[in-house]
Amino acid sequence: MLLTRLILESFSFAFGSLRGNKLRTFLSLLGITIGIFAIISVFTVIDSLEGYIRNSLNSLGSNMVYIQKWPWAPPEGESEYPWWKYLNRPVPTMEEGEELARRSKNIENAVYFFGFNRTVQFENSKAENTEVLATTHDLIDTWSLEIEKGRYFTESESNSGATLAILGSELAVKLFDQTNPVGKMIKIQGHRFQIIGVYLKKGTDMFGTSMDKRVHIPVVYAMNMVDVRNRDQGQAINLKAKPDADHDEFIAEVEGNMRSLRRLRPMEENDFAINEVSVISTRFDAFFKVFNFAGWIIGGFSILVGGFGIANIMFVSVKERTKIIGIQKAIGAKKYFILLQFIFEAVVLSMLGGIIGLILIFAGTLIFSAVADMTIALSMSNIILGLTISGVIGILAGFIPALSASRLDPVEAMNSV
Repeated sequence: MLLTRLILESFSFAFGSLRGNKLRTFLSLLGITIGIFAIISVFTVIDSLEGYIRNSLNSLGSNMVYIQKWPWAPPEGESEYPWWKYLNRPVPTMEEGEELARRSKNIENAVYFFGFNRTVQFENSKAENTEVLATTHDLIDTWSLEIEKGRYFTESESNSGATLAILGSELAVKLFDQTNPVGKMIKIQGHRFQIIGVYLKKGTDMFGTSMDKRVHIPVVYAMNMVDVRNRDQGQAINLKAKPDADHDEFIAEVEGNMRSLRRLRPMEENDFAINEVSVISTRFDAFFKVFNFAGWIIGGFSILVGGFGIANIMFVSVKERTKIIGIQKAIGAKKYFILLQFIFEAVVLSMLGGIIGLILIFAGTLIFSAVADMTIALSMSNIILGLTISGVIGILAGFIPALSASRLDPVEAMNSV
């Protein structure tokens, strides 16, 4: 009960001092507000960027591999990307994808695909430099796509190379505005395709690609439009493992079957790359550790400046109230009462500054998310971190001034000028 009354009285003195010295309070708030804004905004951007990148990587599939000519990253333990080693590799073929699926017991879906850019036209509407995605039948299940309007290809349509197409949502709006495109005819490189469906909007991933901007056609027909036997068009075989498949066994099986299909001798290096999302994810882990460390350094300096600002203001406050402190001690105020009074004042200042900084960050995240594709969100963990840092800085910045105030001799304090 005594402790509660002591805390309430100390807070009362602290708020009274803050209200009575508005300019000093404002300057103290400004320092800590800038500090909290700097450090928490850095962490908010880092966390949001990390979440965005990891979601994009997860969209590629944690249980999938991509058989390609080019690896996504340098060999493990190396920093240089030896592109010259990969330049003359053969590109994956549709037949290899089919054979991998036939031989494996761990593969759920196998999709062969490639892409090329062309102008897509409907009557007088054109979408230039549009990516045409050509794939085998199982893409919709492998990439977890959804149809918003119309339907997907039947297996016979995919295998026979029917002149049918499915549009991404943004491309559909660009060519047809609000009109339903299903059943309409479009032209790609002089070839006519009937639209049978529109994909549900998915957004853009971290690599800048989006199904929303693509047109999807059967790969068998696309081979009449592009020379995929002799040219690198980004050909890839996407393999999705069964849910109960062991990861290491799955990778070893895929590698062994590919080496067999390519007829590589035991001592020969692979002439293909097995790309996994985990490879990129592991490399990003190190990147974000560096980013977080940099965030602490940048924000730490700002917080340090804010802390010194509060400490300086508190020393001024002690000097101004020396006589009052002397009177309080003369009528029986204990040292810890004086000590807590000034520490609470410093903590209140610091917390108010922190709260204002967090409000500014929250407003900034709303504005940024409204104008950009990527969402920046102020997480609860960063809010708690900001308030904790504010409280700790308040205690540290206010302790020495508060200690000096609590040690004043009452007679000398009352007689001070």
